[in-house]
Amino acid sequence: MELRKLRERAGLSTSAAAALLGVNQSRISNIEAGRYAVGADRVRTMARNYKCADDALIEALAAMTGGRTRGWWDAYQELLPAPLMDLAELEHHAFGLRVALAIHIPGLLQTTDHARALFQEVVPQLRAHEVEHRLSYRMKRQAVLHGERAIPYTAIVHEAALRMQFGGRATSLGQLEHLLEMSELDNITLRVIPFGNGSFSGNGQPIDYVSGAVPPLDTVQLDVHHGCEFLDADAELAKYRTVLDRLEGSSLSPSASRDFIKRLAQGL
Repeated sequence: MELRKLRERAGLSTSAAAALLGVNQSRISNIEAGRYAVGADRVRTMARNYKCADDALIEALAAMTGGRTRGWWDAYQELLPAPLMDLAELEHHAFGLRVALAIHIPGLLQTTDHARALFQEVVPQLRAHEVEHRLSYRMKRQAVLHGERAIPYTAIVHEAALRMQFGGRATSLGQLEHLLEMSELDNITLRVIPFGNGSFSGNGQPIDYVSGAVPPLDTVQLDVHHGCEFLDADAELAKYRTVLDRLEGSSLSPSASRDFIKRLAQGL
C-alpha cells in the first residue's frame, strides 16, 4: 500500500512504473496488492524511481521486507474476524499508541471481568466459548504495554466511560483500581475528560492512533458498527491527530486524572 501511494504521488501509472523497474505491469500490481514479496533492495529502487527523497521512510519500508514471522494472533485466525488480527499485528509493531474513548474503557486497560461483561452484551449474543476466545485475545493484546519493549501509550477517557458499571459494582471498582495501577507505569499516560469540561472534539467514536516507525506509516483504527476500519491517508491522519490533540487539551492532567478516578472509586 505504501509503495502504491509513492507511485501515485509521483504521477506514474503501473505500466510506467513497471517499465522503470524492468518488469511487466502485473508484477507491480501484484506487489502493491501484497500478493508478491518484495526485497529491501527492490523497495529502495522503486522509491528512487518514484522520486521519493524521504530517506527515513525508505529505510522504514525496507526494514518491513523479508519473511513474515508468525505472531500469537495467528492462532485466532479461524476463531475471530480478520480485522482483529490486523489490529493485534499493528499494535505489536507500533512505536506508540494514542486512544480516545467516550463510553468504554480502552481494551488494553480493561480487566478480565470488565471485558467479559462487555462481550456478554454483544449482539448477536456470543456463545460461551466465543466469549472466552475474545477474552483471551484481548488480554494477550495487553502485552504491548509491558516488558522490555513496552510502547508509549496515551489514553483519553471520558467520565461517562468511568461511570458505566459493566458487570456490577465489584467489577467496576476493580476496573477503576486497575486503571489507577496502570496509570503509574512510566509508559502509560491516562487523562480524563470530566462532564464539567463541556467541550468534546469529534463525535465520540473510539479512536486508536497507531504510530509507525515514521509518521507516514501511522494508521488510525476506528471502531464502527460493522467492525474495524483502518485509515492511512495523510489527510485522515492529520484530522485525527488534531482531534486527539483537542481532546487532550480538554482533559485533566495525568495527576488530576488519577485523583478524579480515586474519588469515583471511593464513591462506589
